[in-house]
Amino acid sequence: LMSDRLTTRFDPGRVTAASVALTAAALFGFSFSTQFWVLCLWAMPYGLGAGTVDAALNNYAALHYTARHMNWLHGCWGLGASISPFIMSQALSSGHGWPSAYRTVGTLQAILTAIVTVSLPLWNKTRKINGGGSARLFDHVPTRAALATPGVPAVLGAFFSYCAVESTSMLWAASYLVSVRGTDGATSAAFASLFVLGITAGRFLAGFVAERISDRMLVRGGFITVGVGVILVGLPGVPSWVALAGLVIAGLGSAPIYPAIIHSTPTTFGAHNSQAIIGIQMAAAYVGTTLAPPLFGAISANTGLWTLPLYLVVLVIFGLVMSEQVTRRGRARAQDG
Repeated sequence: LMSDRLTTRFDPGRVTAASVALTAAALFGFSFSTQFWVLCLWAMPYGLGAGTVDAALNNYAALHYTARHMNWLHGCWGLGASISPFIMSQALSSGHGWPSAYRTVGTLQAILTAIVTVSLPLWNKTRKINGGGSARLFDHVPTRAALATPGVPAVLGAFFSYCAVESTSMLWAASYLVSVRGTDGATSAAFASLFVLGITAGRFLAGFVAERISDRMLVRGGFITVGVGVILVGLPGVPSWVALAGLVIAGLGSAPIYPAIIHSTPTTFGAHNSQAIIGIQMAAAYVGTTLAPPLFGAISANTGLWTLPLYLVVLVIFGLVMSEQVTRRGRARAQDG
C-alpha cells in the first residue's frame, strides 16, 4: 500500500534494491533467531520488503515490458518457489539445521541486492528507450482515490479469488487426495507439487503466446481452465488419476491469470494510476493468500475435506465474474479514448 508513495518519491530501481536488501537482512535475522518472538519481529521487515518489491517491480514491468516478459517474470517466481523446499531439505538432511537454509537464501538475496544496485542506471535507460522519460513519471495517487476508480473493486475481487484458489490448492490438495481420494501420501504430495510446477511451466509457455492473445483472454481462459481442473478433482466415482490430472490442469490454468491482470492494469486504469492500483492489488492478493486456507480449514472441520472442490469452484466463479467486470471497464475506457 505504500509502494506508490515510495516509487513517486524515489524511483522503482532504488525502491527495488532497498526492498531486496531488507528481505536479505530479515532472512539473516531469521537464521540467527533462537526464540519465536524474535522470528515475529524479523517477519515485519521481511513482509515490508517483499510487499514493496512486489508492487514496484510489477508496475515497472507492466509499464515498460510486454506481456511475454511479464509471464516470464512470474514464471521465475515459480522457479524460486520450487527450489526453496530443496534448499531447506538439503540443510536438514545434512545436519546443519533450518537456520542454514535461511542463511543460504539470505546470501542469494544479498547477491541479488548487489546486482540490482549495479544495474540501477539501466532502469532509467529502459524507461527512456520505451518512452517513459524521467524516473519520476507520475504524481502520487492516494489510496482512497485509487479505490474510487471505477473497476478497481472488481479487480481486487479477481485478485483475491485467484490467490485464494492458489494458496488453498497448494496447502490442502495433498490432504484432500489422501483423505477423500485414497491416494497414497507420496503420490499426493508429488501431484500437489505439480500444481506449482504447472503454474511455473504454464507461465513460461504463456509467454510465447501472450503477444497473440490479449490479457483479458488469458485471464478468462485461465479461470475457466482452473474451473475445469477443479471439477475433475471433485468428480465422484472416477479413478484417482482423473483427480490428479485435474490438479495439474488447474495449475496450468492458474499460470497466466496473475501476470495478465498485472500487465493490463496500466491499460485498464491508466498509467498514472497503475502503481497505486497494483500496490492495492498486491495487498488483496496477500489477504486472499492469508485468509482463504485457514477459512477452508475451519469449514472442513465441520463438513469434511470433500468440500475442497466446492470451495475452490465458488472462488473461481467469483474471480471470473469479477474479471469480466474489469474487462467491461477496459472496453468502456477504450471507447472513451
